Amino acid sequence: MSRIHEALRKAQEDRASDNPPHTIAPRAEMISQPQQVTNTASGPPTTLADNTHGVGQPSPLLTFDELRAHCVQSNWRPDPNVNVFFNPALSSHGAEQFRTLRSRLYQLRSGQQLRTLLITSSVPGEGKTFAVANLAQAIVRQPDRRALIIDADLRCARLHSMLGASLAPGLTDYLRAEVSELAVIQHAHDGNLCFIPGGNEVTNPSELISNGRLRTLLERVAPVFDWIIVDSPPCLPVADATILADLCDGVLLVVRAGSTPTATVQRARQELQGKNVVGVVLNAVQQSHLYGSYYYYQAYERASTRS
Repeated sequence: MSRIHEALRKAQEDRASDNPPHTIAPRAEMISQPQQVTNTASGPPTTLADNTHGVGQPSPLLTFDELRAHCVQSNWRPDPNVNVFFNPALSSHGAEQFRTLRSRLYQLRSGQQLRTLLITSSVPGEGKTFAVANLAQAIVRQPDRRALIIDADLRCARLHSMLGASLAPGLTDYLRAEVSELAVIQHAHDGNLCFIPGGNEVTNPSELISNGRLRTLLERVAPVFDWIIVDSPPCLPVADATILADLCDGVLLVVRAGSTPTATVQRARQELQGKNVVGVVLNAVQQSHLYGSYYYYQAYERASTRS
């Protein structure tokens, strides 16, 4: 009898080993389900492709014609008192000086990368914004030359006043991810000049220009333009200019003749130590002080390229 019980027990154990409990199958499903979710999440998110024009997402700036067609169309009214190319009384002499500066910059470009140019000064009132507006006009008056000017003086934006353009939306609004790239780039219907104004007033300009969005903007629009000229605050009162200089290929320092002390200019040069200062522009020079037009042009040329 004991042999019969032993044979029955052995047969039951054999059947159990051949047919494992059904609870093992659901365990396999629990493992495969997380794997499926992980693989789906690691794929490319569709929202990037579907929202390229949304706030916080880069716009597809492919060509200048596309940019011009989709950016803000504006009716600028340049101030003739500060734009030498729009004032017959100034254009005969002042415009020529900016053409000379333009030529010197192209000569410098032949030996180095120089597409994004920062223009600053030691202290306020030396004419850096005046230089930005008129240098850009000198550039776009050449056939097929395209320029973008950016008002990055977020503490005292004035470039829009010289152009007769609107202040906002502008750079501050873009840096705060409130608007897209194309919403801040203005174009005046004809010509090859575009403009990004300063934007609405902010209390943290240094933090905004350091948050990485300006670097991304410059990298994206650089292939579209021949020149990008950035107006910045003076370099001695605040640190914004030194931050911006790291984002640009070169720096021009504007000095007002007969006004800026030599010690102040030297301090500014020290402040820009390590930056690619490609030259100094001597502004507001009286022609009578330079002993004739030939000497005037030579002096201006030396001042424009002095490092």
